[in-house]
Amino acid sequence: MTEWTMREDDLEAVVRLDAASRPMIEVRHAGVTVIRPSRLGLRTAHADLTRDLHASGLSVRRVEEDYTTLTGKRREHSYRATEWTLAFSEGLELQVRIGGGGVAYRYRVTWSGPVTVCEEVSEYVLDPGARAVLLPYENGRCDYEEIHHHTTAGLAEPILYGYPSLFQVGESWVLLTESGLDSGYAGSRLAFNGREFQLDLPDPYVVAASPLVTPWRTMVIGSLADVVESDLVTSLAPPSRVADTSWIRPGAAAWSWWSDGPSCRDLEAQRGWVDFAAEMGWPYLLVDAGWNKEWMPELIAYAASRNVGIWLWSHWQHVDTELEHREKLALWKSWGAAGVKIDFTESDGQDRMRWFDSILAATARLELMVVFHGGTIPRGTERTWPHFMTAEAVKGAEWIKPKPGKEPLYQPSHYLSLAFTRNVQGPMDFTPCTFTAVRSISAAFELALSVIFESGVQHFADGMDAYRSRPEARRLLAEVPVAWDETLMLSGDPADHIVLARRDGSDWYVGAGFSGEPRTFTLSFDFLREGEWRAELYRDAPGDRIVHEVVTVGPAGKLAVPVGHNGGFTLHLRRTS
Repeated sequence: MTEWTMREDDLEAVVRLDAASRPMIEVRHAGVTVIRPSRLGLRTAHADLTRDLHASGLSVRRVEEDYTTLTGKRREHSYRATEWTLAFSEGLELQVRIGGGGVAYRYRVTWSGPVTVCEEVSEYVLDPGARAVLLPYENGRCDYEEIHHHTTAGLAEPILYGYPSLFQVGESWVLLTESGLDSGYAGSRLAFNGREFQLDLPDPYVVAASPLVTPWRTMVIGSLADVVESDLVTSLAPPSRVADTSWIRPGAAAWSWWSDGPSCRDLEAQRGWVDFAAEMGWPYLLVDAGWNKEWMPELIAYAASRNVGIWLWSHWQHVDTELEHREKLALWKSWGAAGVKIDFTESDGQDRMRWFDSILAATARLELMVVFHGGTIPRGTERTWPHFMTAEAVKGAEWIKPKPGKEPLYQPSHYLSLAFTRNVQGPMDFTPCTFTAVRSISAAFELALSVIFESGVQHFADGMDAYRSRPEARRLLAEVPVAWDETLMLSGDPADHIVLARRDGSDWYVGAGFSGEPRTFTLSFDFLREGEWRAELYRDAPGDRIVHEVVTVGPAGKLAVPVGHNGGFTLHLRRTS
């Protein structure tokens, strides 16, 4: 047996060839095995690269990258890691990176000519007793719009699971996902067979020119706070391909479809929504399916006079060719559109990844921001293509629109699970703060989603009257940022509660949500700098109301906040001196 041990900080990866010369990987955190020996390798049309391998060399290099993004948990990023490249004489390279709060590996096939991958046997073996938060991906169609299962690694159903998957092994947490996907490969998911979580590809085969390079198989590892605050998925993605980003502006948006779908077909109704966005200080309005090209230029001109930018909805098949990119996208840009929401992308296959590369390049060239719906998760996309603002890939507020007799679809654990999984992966267009939704969480918890959930364009989805009837909510929603300089998890558990602190400039916002019985949560302000801070508190009040209070706090102080049943709170902190 041949073995290589790779270390960085408190992380360790051991790659070995077993008696059959099959490559395996084991991962440890703080001396504890979090990923048990798990198979590696590719099966291609021309060779089986999962066994009978012969090591031919090992090289090591240091990776040090500082970069910025326009959206996300933070704008300034610093990635430090060590990369080991293990070469095999059969033309396979295994690249392993350790650092930046996790371990990642990918394959390179260095043959001449095209490479056809028929199967990737990458797998993850975990302690069967490990706590697990898993997203069913049962229909195999690229459906991330499911509700997480809270179970263990041994008791999980033998089905497909979408990324990311979260596990607790002892005191360590592990988030399994992938990063750096482009048209050279297909998006994957995990198939559980009762013992291993095996990587599963949606296509019968994947083809790329040599060298074929897979996405990074990514393991974010550490404390729960380390996982939630991690930017490893972004750091593993390729650098920005957009030189001038001055035209890219994250921001909040009004959106009429959720509360009044037919309004998207009505020019005068959309004028009213432009006025409301201007009233709220939101820079955008999204006009969803049903808009008319005869009146859209007029609406965009009117919105511009109110300092509101217009986003246009499109089905992906309406912009899936180079000709449509040149004609439709260019036409919408000539009208003055700020961006496009592209819907029903519905595939993780390689062909759809080619389309993503094409549409992202086309929208960047035309200086149109972009949002994707009805499809896959981001995999560091916001770094490579900074005009990509957000993606759906979530069972969001669309599913809880009010209807007579409708019961709440989501329990508080749904919102909490997303904060520890999907939104760690990248920006998430949940369309929150729908006070008239059929919900199980309190109004104060609903308001806190504006801070708990991160999205480069945050579509506040309720109707105008719903916001106007809650002046305390309007006050916060008129000023809450959508992009952040820093994110800290102050307290949390995927099934019980989340308390996040996010900084924008010198201001801090704290968003908190809880599952279960009323309680009092004591918040410590040791994350603040010295001095006196004015804290605006939005918390639960009887009758599903939100009360707004102002208190003065400091970094040595604490605040006891009463929380209602399935309740929450939000704080906006400004330094007074």
